[in-house]
Amino acid sequence: MTALAAPPRTAVPVDPPRPATPRHRKLHLHRRITGVIVALIVIVQVYPLAWLFITSVRTEDDFAGGNPFALPAQITVDNYLRAFATGNLGLNILNSLIVTLGAIIVIVFLGMMGAYALQVLGFRFSRFVRGLFLLGIIVPVQVALVPLFVDYAAVNLLNTYQSIIIPLAGFALPTSVYLFSSFYEYIPGEIYEAASLDGAGPYRIFGRITLPLSVNTMVTVAMVNSIFIWNDFIFANTFVLTDDLKTIPLGLQNYIGAMGKVDWTATFAAVCVSITPLLLVFLVLNKAMTYSLASGATKG
Repeated sequence: MTALAAPPRTAVPVDPPRPATPRHRKLHLHRRITGVIVALIVIVQVYPLAWLFITSVRTEDDFAGGNPFALPAQITVDNYLRAFATGNLGLNILNSLIVTLGAIIVIVFLGMMGAYALQVLGFRFSRFVRGLFLLGIIVPVQVALVPLFVDYAAVNLLNTYQSIIIPLAGFALPTSVYLFSSFYEYIPGEIYEAASLDGAGPYRIFGRITLPLSVNTMVTVAMVNSIFIWNDFIFANTFVLTDDLKTIPLGLQNYIGAMGKVDWTATFAAVCVSITPLLLVFLVLNKAMTYSLASGATKG
């Protein structure tokens, strides 16, 4: 038997590449411009942090006599040893940690409960009360320093952790209530109605439904406020009177010597040590915060 010859293959016509339309060229240019802008923003944000860490390992002579923006000629860890020896850096970090955790617990708990009462439970004039909370955002903290100092002196609260935690939590509470209320708006009301029909009361509904759904918002509120609380100077400087309760912003003053001389390399090392815990927490919880902000922008 003879094999049948395969039919000849016909060449498949290939469409010539289409010329780029003005719309495509405009879109490509827009992406390039966006990429350049994002790169510039990243450089502006990351460069000071990188320069801070690089300077913290430079020698004093290299920083004082050389170009402060150049790479270090010699790397040393003596600055970190001197940072702990010069000031009470460990105690300052502990005080900042206590103040930050205490204020965050109060902010999250009261903000979540207040938003639940205003947005979910609802009552007469609840919108008016919510408006009063939002007015607290525009109140400057400076107006409360003298009245709080007088009140704290009257009730013996000066030079305590509570004297810092209370105003920090109070001024951050309006933003916390606003964020939680905005999130609660997108929880379907049918869920609460079904729970009520099953006999669940407001506290059980909060513990079984609202609280688990609010985890990402809690992380967002905690992260947004922890940055400002960790770096707070005005309240700590006003209400703290002894070195035992100084937080990190106050403790950095210990590196200023006689005649205003500043040990810059030790100061930079102390700053690096103080911001490292906050950076680590932010990197770990960044995904949860991003998810919360994204889910709060869409209904469902």
